[in-house]
Amino acid sequence: MSEATVPKLELGRVGESLPRVDGIPKVTGEFAYSSDLQAAGMLWGHTVRSPHAHARVGTIDISAAVGMPGVHAVLTHEDIPGEKRYGLEFQDQPVLAYERVRYFGEPVALVAAEHPEQARRAAERIRVEYEPLEPLVDPERATEAEPLHPDRPTMGHGYRDDPRPNIVRSLVIRQGDPAAEGDVAVSGVYEIGIQDQAFLGPESGLAVPDGEGGVDVYVATQWLHVDRDQVAPCLNLKPEQVRIHLAGVGGAFGGREDLSMQIHGALLALHTNRPVKIVYNREESFVGHIHRHPAKIWAEHRASRDGRLVNVRVRILLDGGAYASSSTAVTSNAASFAVGPYAVDNALIESTCVYTNNPPCGAMRGFGAVQVCFAHEAQMDKLAEALDIDPIELRLLNALGPGGSLPTGQTITGTLPVADVIRRAAALDVPEAEELPRDPMRLPGGSGNTTRGEGVRRGVGFAVGFKNIGYSEGFDDYTAARVQLHADGSATVHCAAAEVGQGVANVILQVARTELGVRDVALAPHTTATVDSAGSASASRMTWMVSGAVRDACRAALEEWDKKGRSLEVDVERIYRHPRTTPLDPETGQVTGERAHVAYACAAMRVVAEVDVELGLTRVVWIGTAQDVGHAVNPQAVQGQIEGGTAQGLGLALMEEIQTRDGLITNASFTDYLIPTTLDMPPVVSELIEEAEPDAPYGVKGVGEPPTVVSTPAVVAALRAATGRELSRVPVRPDDIVGL
Repeated sequence: MSEATVPKLELGRVGESLPRVDGIPKVTGEFAYSSDLQAAGMLWGHTVRSPHAHARVGTIDISAAVGMPGVHAVLTHEDIPGEKRYGLEFQDQPVLAYERVRYFGEPVALVAAEHPEQARRAAERIRVEYEPLEPLVDPERATEAEPLHPDRPTMGHGYRDDPRPNIVRSLVIRQGDPAAEGDVAVSGVYEIGIQDQAFLGPESGLAVPDGEGGVDVYVATQWLHVDRDQVAPCLNLKPEQVRIHLAGVGGAFGGREDLSMQIHGALLALHTNRPVKIVYNREESFVGHIHRHPAKIWAEHRASRDGRLVNVRVRILLDGGAYASSSTAVTSNAASFAVGPYAVDNALIESTCVYTNNPPCGAMRGFGAVQVCFAHEAQMDKLAEALDIDPIELRLLNALGPGGSLPTGQTITGTLPVADVIRRAAALDVPEAEELPRDPMRLPGGSGNTTRGEGVRRGVGFAVGFKNIGYSEGFDDYTAARVQLHADGSATVHCAAAEVGQGVANVILQVARTELGVRDVALAPHTTATVDSAGSASASRMTWMVSGAVRDACRAALEEWDKKGRSLEVDVERIYRHPRTTPLDPETGQVTGERAHVAYACAAMRVVAEVDVELGLTRVVWIGTAQDVGHAVNPQAVQGQIEGGTAQGLGLALMEEIQTRDGLITNASFTDYLIPTTLDMPPVVSELIEEAEPDAPYGVKGVGEPPTVVSTPAVVAALRAATGRELSRVPVRPDDIVGL
């Protein structure tokens, strides 16, 4: 290897701002998303879905569809060669419904045809006999209703044994004296609606038979190896016969952790011996993946006269919908973060998730922590008012930090600069109010405002939140990376980490270039075929985990290369694991080892909002935030994650909610389900608080979830300040403001 053949690294190390490797093709429209996939001889797949939220399934008559022009396959549950059920954590979900459907839109049959319109028309000819059953749609009635899953699939996994029907998981955390009294007490009941991940790229993919009984599936997903491990048993194949390849992902946010078309496409491809492509339309996308859990939270905060928290009591009810998905983890997270990033000696937290016939819910950005942050921050503002203490001072007085402990008994051993993010966010300069009259586009409601702004009131809100980094409670979380060093000094990195828009491809390349000291590093396609699992692109874990895995593989490759005199090819794979976690005690919710969570990250946010109190219209004017980021691998990308996460929290605060009637989704389109546009997003000023996490490679922390956790309560706090109304439910509707 000569110096001339190896370009030295000049830019691209850990800690340097770099443009995204996929940025230009995405902006120019050249990026290939999963819905753009093509193959010679390709068929189109379509899914027949239940029109009922709850019904018994009788006969399925496919005879009229089978003989239609262009149709190559019509499949039902009887055509599944292997396991008939699958699941992200628990095998409770049918590949195709049999005996019973439990939610609106549940898959019942599949069609493959030469043209997508032929597939749709054939699907319309399939006759399914349903016996409608009364849907269970009220989560508060779930534990008194007939069980939707008599076999109790989540029981016997080390969780608290709750004998009531329709329990996905219940967790009770007791700390100190849960009956301890304070000088002042405030209470409230808070509700959070169903939020959708609303990614712009619909569920889609291409399944290609390999001619030897196996199949390659190209799909937009978040967790390639767990997809494979769910797909293979249903096809009655060995894991190595099913290869999952990452296709272009148009957003994820937790909604692609669960399977969508993977098994269905593979079934059709193997049955027809032809490639099969499936692309959901937007309505199908709304019913074809899980959503954020709606929640109802009862909270009571007791404090001393000087403002110190004495006792926090919280009861959380989560609606998991028809199947388990990742609800057990969401239940635990909601309980673990219910108090917020505050020190308190006494607490009683009860968190329960139930099965219903509502849309299935699972992972979404900030899962569990988003719901409880809305409640605990409203409570802190109430407490500040009751004590006549400045809300920011109250938060500083109770701020948790290193050496402090959570209600679970876990001691904070890493970094957690709660007080610092509060001070830094509070110190940001708030813009002056704009004078009236002004351009209607600068008023709440924009062009929809019919006044001159006479009813506009301005409010400033503040919130603090935190969340765990990585998977918890003893989950064997690991990431593999494989590094090939070539004779010319260049390198190739293999890692199955899903690039879902968060920028992990850049992270992998920056770490590899830092460790190898050369610019010429290529990233191989993300696939199960060439490297072990990287885990899921979720829980703010991926930056931490791939940094450790790629770092270790690079160092091992260099060591082996040196032994060989740097003249031969080297191929090394290494697995990285974070510090070990242990489960929470099923009866007390206390840690059973050193830690239940790997680490934590916090954020504080200040929001300026304007409200037209006569029309109920809102405008978020400005957002300033300070966030604990460990050590930023790519500061530019971190800023982007903060802006994106803030937008989703703003959406939950003001507009995003799936509407249901008797379990049926009634607004499954972007006409009726609103998401923030550029006109809804204000300037976002963000300060990065860099305190290296001692247990993490390069001191990094994940950054994608804290802004979503904290932005919803901060926006609503600003609306409360402007209107004087309690606003205890999100999203806030115009009639909540005008009091209709």
